[in-house]
Amino acid sequence: MASRVRPLRGLRSLGRVLLFLSQFCILSGGESTEIPPYVMKCPSNGLCSRLPADCIDCTTNFSCIYGKPVTFDCTVKPSVTCVDQDFKSQKNFIINMTCRFCWQLPETDYECSNSTSCMTVSCPRQRYTANCTVRDHVHCLGNRTFPKMLYCNWTGGYKWSTALALSLQVWVGGHVQLTVGLHRDHPEKSRVLNYMALLQMGVA
Repeated sequence: MASRVRPLRGLRSLGRVLLFLSQFCILSGGESTEIPPYVMKCPSNGLCSRLPADCIDCTTNFSCIYGKPVTFDCTVKPSVTCVDQDFKSQKNFIINMTCRFCWQLPETDYECSNSTSCMTVSCPRQRYTANCTVRDHVHCLGNRTFPKMLYCNWTGGYKWSTALALSLQVWVGGHVQLTVGLHRDHPEKSRVLNYMALLQMGVA
């Protein structure tokens, strides 16, 4: 008798699970619950006016005057929640920004790719085409990713600033060794060499 009851209990449990799943599908309308990738950048229940550009859609106007303050009507994207100054849920709002295209932004407002294939030890100094992307919290007109010609910043596998520091270190070390040797054997030549070094450095 007990062996017959166990299969019945198992069938009842399976039926309850199937009923729950069917009700869930009906309530959700059969829609996908996949979260859009931009949602990861959008703070939940924060101020709408401070949302990153990837979280909102704005009606922009390219006829604004460059460099002047301008306001645009914006709407949050699906699955994004935000509030107004009174902490009330909001979908439509206004943002204030400066009228300019993304490629006209200051260098501090975007990040660019580096190139290790071009060399700085050339005359004139070489440039390369970098891909630049505007930072999330910055609003601007046009494409947020754009190309830009930048000076090469690498030499022999080292960054330009690093290579310059290493060159100065080698130059100073060689100069000190040469000066010590001359001062021991020819004090007058040592003083002349030191004066010439100061002239090159712009100190004398």
